Amino acid sequence: MENLNQTSSGRFYLLGLSNVLYLQGICFCVFLIMYLMTLLGNFLLIILVRINSKLQTPMYFFLSNLSMIDICFSSTIVPKILMNTLSKDRSISLVGCAIQMYFHMALGAAECIILAVMAYDRFAAICRPLHYQTIINMKMCILLASISWGVGFITASVHVPLTFQLPFCKSHHVNHFFCEMPPFLRLSCKDTRPNEIAITVTAQFITLCSFFLTLISYIHIISNVFKIRSSQGREKAFSTCASHLTVVSMFYGTIIFMYMKPRTADKTVSIIYTVVTPMINPIIYSIRNKDVKDTIKMKLSSL
Repeated sequence: MENLNQTSSGRFYLLGLSNVLYLQGICFCVFLIMYLMTLLGNFLLIILVRINSKLQTPMYFFLSNLSMIDICFSSTIVPKILMNTLSKDRSISLVGCAIQMYFHMALGAAECIILAVMAYDRFAAICRPLHYQTIINMKMCILLASISWGVGFITASVHVPLTFQLPFCKSHHVNHFFCEMPPFLRLSCKDTRPNEIAITVTAQFITLCSFFLTLISYIHIISNVFKIRSSQGREKAFSTCASHLTVVSMFYGTIIFMYMKPRTADKTVSIIYTVVTPMINPIIYSIRNKDVKDTIKMKLSSL
């Protein structure tokens, strides 16, 4: 009878991170600070690219796309976490949950692909410098960015409706802090193996293809960097690559762990790629990027 009542209510109940009062306060403060840093860092990076003509290159075009994805990605999740952390009512409507899951999956897939595109851009710049302007022109930049966003939203358009066609008759209490697909599979009384297989195949296709494209690009990049005679040129190339590899390792690693085995989903892993990574991406790229730091110094000195 309880399950029937929960099913008919059309709402889910997010159990969140903790039920301990003082831990809820700590979680709220930490997530709020991280979210504000995410917005500030990524918006600042987008604005710097817009106002400095030196930064209006394919690399920064893709970096601006990454920042926009991170802003949307984090905004899909964190505001609801903040509301639920201090609220006694942690319920979310069926439609609200579906929308959150849809944008979370779409933006996550888009980020996977845009990271691979950024690796290809670095490959073209370092390994094919004489043909770089021809290979990565503005039309190609727009096309690659559009493919990244498009594949993400198409992927979500397939998996989210399939997930919400399942009967959630075990419970409507979700042992998670937002509407993510793997925890929902545990709530269904129907065999979810077809959904799990579909998710795993999609994750393998998008994440592993993106990862291997990135890996192959960097194998060629590193072999070419060692051929650069100038130590300053090698240092600049390695600096750019190190920033990107740091971001790639964190994001791909957590995504692979989360979606290759949907039933073993972990809250900590979700926090890393939904909250931590969007916050540190602009920091990593800014700290290691001389052009970005010079633009910040120039604008601060002009105030």
